[in-house]
Amino acid sequence: MNCIIIDDDNASISVFKQMAKQVEQLTIIQSCSNPVEAINILNKEKIDVIFLDIEMPEMSGMDFLRLVDNRPPVILTTSHKEYALYAYELNVLDYLIKPITLPRLLKALWKVKKSSDFKDQIITSRDYFFVKKNSALTKVPVNDILWIEALGDYITIHTKEQRFVLHLTLKSIEDKLPPDKFVRVHRSYIVQIDNVRRIEDTTIYINHEPIPIGAVYKDKFIKRLNPLY
Repeated sequence: MNCIIIDDDNASISVFKQMAKQVEQLTIIQSCSNPVEAINILNKEKIDVIFLDIEMPEMSGMDFLRLVDNRPPVILTTSHKEYALYAYELNVLDYLIKPITLPRLLKALWKVKKSSDFKDQIITSRDYFFVKKNSALTKVPVNDILWIEALGDYITIHTKEQRFVLHLTLKSIEDKLPPDKFVRVHRSYIVQIDNVRRIEDTTIYINHEPIPIGAVYKDKFIKRLNPLY
């Protein structure tokens, strides 16, 4: 389990590192004195969990949470109890009050393990996905995808033969799709252009299935079709 520590208190970082040596499953990739430095690390390294302090001079931990959407699980480490409720509204996995004890750290890491074990994931190349659901990996060729639909915190990938319901955001999978093949047509829908059969007003038809077109997406989508008129 690879982690980074974001904390401007060197004494707290030193104590945490000593405690982490007792946890075989935990590897500290780097410690950062501010969230800006951490963002650069997240762009380069595979990080499984972030230990984040709240009160820092250049950017607070709360600012970091609001700024970075697509992030690993975050565990707050702070001396201030009053931020707890607001932090959980920003999807923090756990909230540790300093001084942190080893049993409390282990409990937080167990939450990280559970969240990653049961979360659906996608492994991609340009030509296919491997969709992870429960304990199985299924290969899904990109050309077989008809459209992708979002509902709350879940997406449904509709293919020519089956459907996959995954605990992901539409934005997270949109970033993995080849942009020459797929286009967002609605805040809740992405379609593969090659599978569009006809368009009527604000509706796309894929194999007779109606897909709505959002007003803010329609002009851009029509231009992608290279219409002759």
